[in-house]
Amino acid sequence: MTLCVALLIASEFMPVSLLTPIAHDLGATEGVAGQAISVSGLFAVVTSLLVSSVFGRLDRRRLLIGLTATMLVSLLLIAAAPNFAFLMVARALLGVTIGGFWSLATATVVRLVPEAAVPKALSVLYMGNATATAFAAPLGSYLGGLIGWRGVFWALVPLAAATMAWQWASLPAMPSSGRVPVGRVLGLVRRPAVGRAVLAAMLTFGGAFAAFTYFRPFLEGRAHATLGELSLLLLALGVAGFAGTAAAGAAIDRHLYRLLRGLPLALGVVTLGLLPAAGSLWTLGLLLFAWGALNAAVPVAWFNWLARGVKDQPEAAGGLMVAAIQLAIMLGAGLGGLLLDHLTIVATMLGSAALLGAAAVLVGDGSALGRTAMPDEAASSDDSIAATGGA
Repeated sequence: MTLCVALLIASEFMPVSLLTPIAHDLGATEGVAGQAISVSGLFAVVTSLLVSSVFGRLDRRRLLIGLTATMLVSLLLIAAAPNFAFLMVARALLGVTIGGFWSLATATVVRLVPEAAVPKALSVLYMGNATATAFAAPLGSYLGGLIGWRGVFWALVPLAAATMAWQWASLPAMPSSGRVPVGRVLGLVRRPAVGRAVLAAMLTFGGAFAAFTYFRPFLEGRAHATLGELSLLLLALGVAGFAGTAAAGAAIDRHLYRLLRGLPLALGVVTLGLLPAAGSLWTLGLLLFAWGALNAAVPVAWFNWLARGVKDQPEAAGGLMVAAIQLAIMLGAGLGGLLLDHLTIVATMLGSAALLGAAAVLVGDGSALGRTAMPDEAASSDDSIAATGGA
């Protein structure tokens, strides 16, 4: 599952490091090309809400393998795309895998390991995220210069096939516990803690991806980075994901709510700091390392909140949270592209920081999120939050 996470992240966000050549080859602006990320997010939203309902009676092992097969087909189509419209269709298929896999991931981990090991298991799962973030962007940028952006996606195809075979050999049978109607998934937002958490997560992820999607145009256009410098800067951004994931995993038990508030706040500050640092590649490298570490810690924090807060409906909660995050990524990338095309890259960065700041304000001291999402345990959670000061 961790390998599948790595490939999903690499496939979903590879256009970030290849945005300029993709746009040039397919006759689109960089802002429009950025919507290749947005469209995968749109289909991920729909799939994450429907997967437990449409495939409610299917063994989860077979469902996960089927979703990985869909990713394989998508990569083949992306690599062969003759025009931008075809690319968008292929990216839509990738969105199906993203939405389905991520909506089932937390519930699957809960089934595979003892309850006490869930935080550690989720951290291991997100090491796939860190690995892809560390190497996908710089390798994509570097290899794109050698073999073209299509060659980069062709190189992912055998890895996806190997992942599918490994899942077939290693995942145990996981019979479904029944269909989860869409109404039950959406109904979770009526729980105050869940509704607030979903909105805060959307602001955090949307703000992050409003900037992240357009780092290459920023580094090339404002910092005037060469291809080699660009690859090194993106490597710093990516390698930091290991540090961020490991640090978040170590701190999550004692400081979950501080992380949920502090991560978007710090991410917004670093995003703003990139603007005056454009003249110094060393300063940019340090700031991008910090940005990558903070960004990698965000999903670890939110999915640990999910595992704690909605224990009675893990699949429904997973579908809802993934839908919210993917919608936020789609809207964030779309907003960043509009600001880039119609204003400047500075406006893109300012918009990103504003969304991240709003997320930190919404989380506050964490007391509202700390009220458990399960109505019958509200009193005990309130007592716990009061005792810990929301931390």
